[in-house]
Amino acid sequence: MNRVVVTGVGAVTPIGNSTPEFWANALAGKCGVDHITRFDTSGMKVTIAAEVKGFDPLCCMEKAEARKTDLYAQYAMAAAVEAMNDSGLEGHVAPERLGVYVGSGIGGMETFMQEHCKLLEKGPKRISPFFIPMMICNIAAGNIAIRFHAMGPSMDISTACATSAHTVGEAFHAIRHGYADAMIAGGAEATINALAVGGFTSCQALTSRNDPKTASIPFDKRRDGFVIGEGGAALVLEEYEHAVARGAKIYAEVCGYGNTNDAYHMTAPHPEALGPANAIRLALQEGGIPQDAPLYINAHGTSTVLNDKTETLAFKTALGEEWARKAQISSTKGMTGHMLGATGALEAIACALALRDGMLPPTVGYEEPDPACDLDYIPNTARKSAVEYALSTNLGFGGHNACLAFRKL
Repeated sequence: MNRVVVTGVGAVTPIGNSTPEFWANALAGKCGVDHITRFDTSGMKVTIAAEVKGFDPLCCMEKAEARKTDLYAQYAMAAAVEAMNDSGLEGHVAPERLGVYVGSGIGGMETFMQEHCKLLEKGPKRISPFFIPMMICNIAAGNIAIRFHAMGPSMDISTACATSAHTVGEAFHAIRHGYADAMIAGGAEATINALAVGGFTSCQALTSRNDPKTASIPFDKRRDGFVIGEGGAALVLEEYEHAVARGAKIYAEVCGYGNTNDAYHMTAPHPEALGPANAIRLALQEGGIPQDAPLYINAHGTSTVLNDKTETLAFKTALGEEWARKAQISSTKGMTGHMLGATGALEAIACALALRDGMLPPTVGYEEPDPACDLDYIPNTARKSAVEYALSTNLGFGGHNACLAFRKL
């Protein structure tokens, strides 16, 4: 089996439009949640979100291309370009050995809404010829493949909130099993609009606490729902010997991956945490992570009542009570909100950077402990800790679970 390492990272987030900016703000505990500016929230129960600020698509594409690219795919491209530039891979891998696994939970929702309005107001002849390619979930992966002439394995994965954890995990396996030498893996989302916010509100997923400072508070007893976020994140994964041969810098090794389903409910997690616990076990086993090893976990930690207590139970079930209590856990969603299809890849980046720097990002907004969430959640302040291994867990509607394991190099 091939070893796989992270050699490039890229991010567009509510707390920074590049990876260095995101990481500096994450370690500083900066919260990107604020009142919504994208649309008029009058009459809406939820009026806050974690918006990307000051993003300019011309950072990664020409004006003509931007006009026919949905915002989610712009975020994806910006993250991929940063990751590829960071890796120095371009020109050092055969096109047929470079692949792209980039996904989105929802896809081009802004485009869908705009073109539907045109249909109703002006008739079908005014629908854009770019409507379908702008809207579909796989176009971000397709555009990135075109940009970097990546002719190897290519697909979009759409598993709701677990989307880009799955793209990273499946890309890891593609290299591990010899199907590619390098992969661009990640995800993107851009759904801060009235329809998505209204829909998530109606299914009681979002917090109704419209105070930006106390809205996204993972594992805190006061939590009552997640804050919708947006953005894009991408990693360049590379076969270890290939990376070493070209003198690439290496952030961390990807060493394990678990992919399971609860097979229980459309939106609610299994009360016994069977699915996520099994995903964690699979990642630990494949990663060869020794029992009781110093461990950082970037939790899914959505700030919903059910997720956070279920995830805590999953850690205890998979690791055992003693190891779970020794693990250092945080949720960066207190700062970024829930970036849906982008969140898994961004949190994978956080794990790689935590291992590289020996600094663990905090769970901000944490004040009131919950008896059902009784582990070490690194409250409010980043922590210096030279851990050797990291896990990233993500759970999605439909019962999808993913766990990624990383090793410090």
